[in-house]
Amino acid sequence: MPPDGHILLCDDDAELRRLLAALLRENGYRVTPACDGRDVSRHIETADIDLIILDVMLPGKSGLDICREIRVTSTVPILMLTAKGSETDRVVGLELGADDYVAKPFSPNELLARVKALIRRARMPGEPQRRAESRNLVFDNWRLDTLRRELRNPDGVIIDVSAGEYDLLLAFLEAPNRVLDRDYLIEVTRKKSEGGFDRSIDVQVSRLRRKLDTSERDDGLIKTVRGAGYMFVGEVRRG
Repeated sequence: MPPDGHILLCDDDAELRRLLAALLRENGYRVTPACDGRDVSRHIETADIDLIILDVMLPGKSGLDICREIRVTSTVPILMLTAKGSETDRVVGLELGADDYVAKPFSPNELLARVKALIRRARMPGEPQRRAESRNLVFDNWRLDTLRRELRNPDGVIIDVSAGEYDLLLAFLEAPNRVLDRDYLIEVTRKKSEGGFDRSIDVQVSRLRRKLDTSERDDGLIKTVRGAGYMFVGEVRRG
């Protein structure tokens, strides 16, 4: 009998990973274990994955960072494992594109129910297309395609943005009308900017503002919040 789905299970706790893998296999799933972001990237590129179970707390690159990177190229369902009571991780994870979360400690039945629901939903007619379309972020008639990493202006023209500018804009669009401090923005763009200091963020924000200067807003789309950071002001929708 074929498996009910292929699950990529990423957790750095070897014992928990073994127990979860055994539970999933006993219930008809094929399981590929992973312990960090490099394992996840390798398996996504070489295997047909139906669901990723991803722990937030991982060595090196966090589960939230991995989730963000996966969403650039894939719409595979992601179930996050978070610490009990860690509301911030859950909210950020969902904003970055996770589909659901389970807080540790959790019951086996709860995990299995969420796994089954996510895989079933992903296989519904039209769901892959709907999920792909949901990766487009639309604001002031601009469109950011997070699968192709393309920014289009209101006339549909592709605007050239650097890797750092793309990551910066994506961070703003995933948290509209919320202040993002410089430390967070440095973390978001640290791999794209040598040095990673406060002023580098100011320079990248300035460049991004110039590329979005066709906005009709008098104060622009990216507002400086003195002593706190920056905030994207405006409505963002997926579609």
